[in-house]
Amino acid sequence: MKKLNISLVFVILIFVLLFTILLGVSLGTVRIPLVETYKTIMDKLLNLEAANEIYTGVIWQLRMPRVFMGLITGAGLSLCGIVMQAVVQNPLAEPFLLGISAGGYLGATIFIILGSGLFGAFNTFGLAFTAFLGALSAAVSVLFLASFKSRISTTKLILSGTIVNALFNAIANFIVVFSGTENTIARVTYWTMGSLSSAKWDNILLPAVAVILSIVYFFTQYRTLNTMLQGEEVAITLGINVNFYRKIYTVLVALLTGILVSTCGIISFVGLIIPHVSRALVGPDHRKLIPITVLTGSIFLVVVDILARTMVENNELPIGIFTSIVGAPFFAFIMIQKNYQFKD
Repeated sequence: MKKLNISLVFVILIFVLLFTILLGVSLGTVRIPLVETYKTIMDKLLNLEAANEIYTGVIWQLRMPRVFMGLITGAGLSLCGIVMQAVVQNPLAEPFLLGISAGGYLGATIFIILGSGLFGAFNTFGLAFTAFLGALSAAVSVLFLASFKSRISTTKLILSGTIVNALFNAIANFIVVFSGTENTIARVTYWTMGSLSSAKWDNILLPAVAVILSIVYFFTQYRTLNTMLQGEEVAITLGINVNFYRKIYTVLVALLTGILVSTCGIISFVGLIIPHVSRALVGPDHRKLIPITVLTGSIFLVVVDILARTMVENNELPIGIFTSIVGAPFFAFIMIQKNYQFKD
């Protein structure tokens, strides 16, 4: 596939992103005309008196936080996917390779099923907190196993992630089977499919700061990521301390993914497909790849969330269903392109 001009792709994606934001705050149970949405947003930004209080309330209190959370989560998961694919030199790598999804699942299961007795004082943020602790515990376990008695290698990292995934999923399922009720099992199941419905202005700040700082940091690391993608031998030959950077990158990815999972649940497929879609557009150079992937991931998740809350009238479907339904065919199309390359 012929690679496109980076500047052209960037400008197009910016315009698509702005339109997607406008669309995201217009569509829902209450349909708001795009012109009215634009006027309402401009009135708010310019501190003018709102022409329609109902529209203002729907847009700024309900939909705008959700759209922003979609932008943040899509960008963060896509970025983590890029980094993990470079760290392990594997096109199938994704943020949840570190067992973070299973850890978040265990933490959420503990709170939802056992939480009323153990965490009653923390009901306002208990689910996010315990999910984050579970995700972080899984990531720490993977790093410990992968580095035990020897330096971290890509093979050990992947195998450790597989082990921790299986273990944490088994523990969570054990709790569900022996302690779950019909109501709590339904809540756990819904959480594992991911949703942006919990997005509010007061819980956006931490994910936003974490994603922005991660984007800035990893963009400065594009040379190292490019080198790691070529293989460990090449990196060592060029003087890169692969073991050091692998640990640093893995820890940062684990923290960022844990924060996102604790807020939105498990949204699969984004961190796997978006890096490949972006790589097909601009190539494997991380200096170009990172900004394009961040924008593409943001657009993708907001669009998928729009589908999740508008496909069935007066009902919201889990976003994880649509990330797979929409993403899998598009990913397949990218994969069958003759000239697609994972690396140079």
